[in-house]
Amino acid sequence: MGLSLRTKMKIAKPATDVFEAFVNPENMAHYWFTSGSGRWEQGKTITLRYEEYNAQLDITILEIEENKKIVYQWGGAGEQTVVTIAFDEAADATTIVDVSEDGWKENDPALLDKLLGNKEGWVYVLTCLKGFLEYGVSLRGALVK
Repeated sequence: MGLSLRTKMKIAKPATDVFEAFVNPENMAHYWFTSGSGRWEQGKTITLRYEEYNAQLDITILEIEENKKIVYQWGGAGEQTVVTIAFDEAADATTIVDVSEDGWKENDPALLDKLLGNKEGWVYVLTCLKGFLEYGVSLRGALVK
């Protein structure tokens, strides 16, 4: 077992909209990765790209419960973590997005830097998601083509 980090944010949209923003690569391009190789579905490996950094990575979708939860694995050899994104819709059609990332190695000498970097990354992603869904703006560092 390893350490876990957790980040939450309230989005003023129903869970269906927030879920769709994650699983649909066309929506994701407005707030996170520039592109994805396909719609997120359980059992698929998806290649995500950051055009502005000329970088890409693969994720493996482990579980999807429509409008409720997405679980995937990502990371390099020996450094893979499991991300769970849960969507909890309230009566007022707002959604709490709860991201947890598990599997961090406690004996890693760079652990603190990795945890802080990923926590900052999740706050940034969720802030950009909020801007996209609530206000129709792209807060990403680079323009979407």
